[in-house]
Amino acid sequence: MRRYSIWSLLRNARSYHEGWAEAWRSPEPKPEYDVVIIGAGGHGLATAYYLAKEHGIANVAVVEKGWLGGGNVARNTTIVRSNYLSPESAFLYDKAMELWPGLSRELNYNVMFSPRGLINVGHSHEDMTELRRRVRALQLNGIESSMLTTAEIAKKAPILDCSPTAPHPVFGGSWQAKAGIARHDAVAWGYARAADARGVDMIQNCEVTGIRREGGRVAGVETVRGTIRARKVAIVTAGHSGVVASMAGFRLPLTAYTMQAFVSEPMKPMLDTVVMSSKLVSVSQSDKGELVIGMSTEPYASYSQRGSLPEIERVAQTMTELYPCTRRVRMLRKWGGTVDVPVDASPIMGKTPVENLFINVGWGTGGFKSIPGSGFVFAHTIATGEPHPLAAPFGLDRFASGRLISEHGATGALVHGE
Repeated sequence: MRRYSIWSLLRNARSYHEGWAEAWRSPEPKPEYDVVIIGAGGHGLATAYYLAKEHGIANVAVVEKGWLGGGNVARNTTIVRSNYLSPESAFLYDKAMELWPGLSRELNYNVMFSPRGLINVGHSHEDMTELRRRVRALQLNGIESSMLTTAEIAKKAPILDCSPTAPHPVFGGSWQAKAGIARHDAVAWGYARAADARGVDMIQNCEVTGIRREGGRVAGVETVRGTIRARKVAIVTAGHSGVVASMAGFRLPLTAYTMQAFVSEPMKPMLDTVVMSSKLVSVSQSDKGELVIGMSTEPYASYSQRGSLPEIERVAQTMTELYPCTRRVRMLRKWGGTVDVPVDASPIMGKTPVENLFINVGWGTGGFKSIPGSGFVFAHTIATGEPHPLAAPFGLDRFASGRLISEHGATGALVHGE
């Protein structure tokens, strides 16, 4: 573990940190690797790390068209949870929940994981019926979850309007105590540094322009920095998965949408848990005091990372109705991310029609929370050539067999395409 004295920190602060070692290398791409991973987001970096750590495969390159961690891993609301409906989804996300508490120690990098609990609020009898269904399904699978009364919600989230005259009446909700938030960029940086320490190459500003195939097998990738040969290639690209898959000659059953979020100006502590209001808005408070507010996707397909003003207005109105004390709070900044939503709102992981070409895409709005579990099971799939048991139900072949894993409505936000 690196240690610096206070005098070292002061000295380097005055010298603008000159001479400090870089967190990870920026090497030139080698002619050939055992594995090339397309996409240096959370899932791609986690996959590279677990390939090296768990399977001893360190001759790996993670290629990124822009800068490391500049995609969806930096464009989300940092919520971590596993309260999904289907057993397949619940177990996959709960693998991530198993890894989150020890991730800072694992990576020797503070990812600022904060298990502050998560409330799903029901605003109608129909909402409550669905929440009870989900809680009971989770409990049957041995995953912690429980119901809350309106009074219990008011105690846990006092700024939420739970009065009888509230514009959105609170009928009750569900609770997952081990859920919470983490620092999105720290997760990317932590995995990148840990993977680099094990010999993985992070190659930024290296856009993939084609996927090489020889005799039905993948042979490498074409990039703006030349050809990189590889025994195996993995597509781990949020937002543009369909575009990259088309380079290999097949289509994916998903649609890309733009999803926005924004943060308020910093304030004193006022909310110490995460609150997701069914189909309306999600909110948590960061360690800096900002309210991190999630919203819906745009109602049209798009690869843009810019949302529209009508969506901001809609969510701002809903936010002030749910939390009246925020009416005079100023918005500090907003951002958009491109989310891939498959037809059953569940990710696609595993083999493709091209031998030794693998995919891990289509996480929709569930990408950030799943990073550790996704990387762990996908690394197993690449290393062994066979899907990890937790990933097996999410193969591309399910769209041909009809064995879909429906998670429509599991996001806590209005996602078009669900």
